[in-house]
Amino acid sequence: MKLLAIETATEACSIAVLVDGAVIERFEIAPRRHTELALPWAEALLAEAGIAKSQLDAIAVGRGPGAFTGVRLAIALAQGIALALDRPLLPISTLAALAMQAAGERILAASDARMGEIYIASFRRDGDGVVASSDEIVIAPDVYVAPDGNDWHGVGTGFAAADGALVTRLQTRLATVDATALPHAADVARLGALAFARGEAIAPERIEPAYLRNNVALTIAEQQARRAARRDA
Repeated sequence: MKLLAIETATEACSIAVLVDGAVIERFEIAPRRHTELALPWAEALLAEAGIAKSQLDAIAVGRGPGAFTGVRLAIALAQGIALALDRPLLPISTLAALAMQAAGERILAASDARMGEIYIASFRRDGDGVVASSDEIVIAPDVYVAPDGNDWHGVGTGFAAADGALVTRLQTRLATVDATALPHAADVARLGALAFARGEAIAPERIEPAYLRNNVALTIAEQQARRAARRDA
């Protein structure tokens, strides 16, 4: 099994290559440098792994949710490579990749969505991977309602957003919290390998990004409307 994995949905840029279960990765917090770094890193990692692009079985990609430009870049890069090589894509939830870093069995993965909101979903550990146990949503952290039960393991920058409002909201229901974690392409690759084994690879043209905010322009318009309303009040 040979995969190239791309994850650029957050301020972190991350590329990984998986060859027969072994993963090598480059990762850097590099806002606004994803376009500059991603393809050269992919070339360098393939050379380091000693494989040619033509030997890849598929391309795994973090399909969001995350920053609009970052998600769009990852999808475009993955589609371009997959189409050029006539290989399938493996779309992987960015929140699922984030959840892979949590220590426990019951996981809440949350990333900072800006504008006072977070992207969040719950997961459970499943062998070498994770399985979603809720839908991915975008929501203000101080109104989020967690699934039943305690001993949740929180991971991701969503737990630091809005002065830690999500931690305050959940309080003792959290067993651990890592509010600095960002998704890694290495975990996209590992989840991609599991998805490939389950027969979940798709044609490149079928991939759908997960923006959650359906229209960025509308969000900007809404912000302007709110400012205008405050001026008129």
